[in-house]
Amino acid sequence: MEIRKADIERDYDGVWEIFSDVIAGGDAFSFVPETPKCDLKKLWFADIMDTFVAVDKSGKIVGSYYIKPNQPGLGSHIANAGYMVHPEEKGKGIGRLLCEHSIDFARAKGYLGMQFNIVVSTNTSAVKLWKSFGFSIIGTIPQAFRHQKLGLVDAYIMYKSL
Repeated sequence: MEIRKADIERDYDGVWEIFSDVIAGGDAFSFVPETPKCDLKKLWFADIMDTFVAVDKSGKIVGSYYIKPNQPGLGSHIANAGYMVHPEEKGKGIGRLLCEHSIDFARAKGYLGMQFNIVVSTNTSAVKLWKSFGFSIIGTIPQAFRHQKLGLVDAYIMYKSL
């Protein structure tokens, strides 16, 4: 598997396939399931983001992540990131590879830490993965996420010093 910088022209449709499938569940990302394809550019390929794709041996995009400053200006030394894995590829370690790559990239880019602003508490596989990389829950936001099946659930703020 190769993780490479995304090219919006070449990779847009492949990332959209993952993005639209993942957000359709309404259980892990704050994007509404009805998000139109034209919004992907500002949500996953914005100018302030570095976007990457994981590509399998056949050339299929199986995962993607973006990394950006968590805040502008005086908060720009802390990174923020979002990760998605194709639903058919879950459980194969792709999320782990994406996270590892993003931490290395963040360090190389000079970020001093990484913060995830809204990790849905019921997304236990993501919480477990982030903890395995040394992220800590530094805050809980009560009922911060409208889970499509469970209703209002808590969300975590997770952080890792780099």
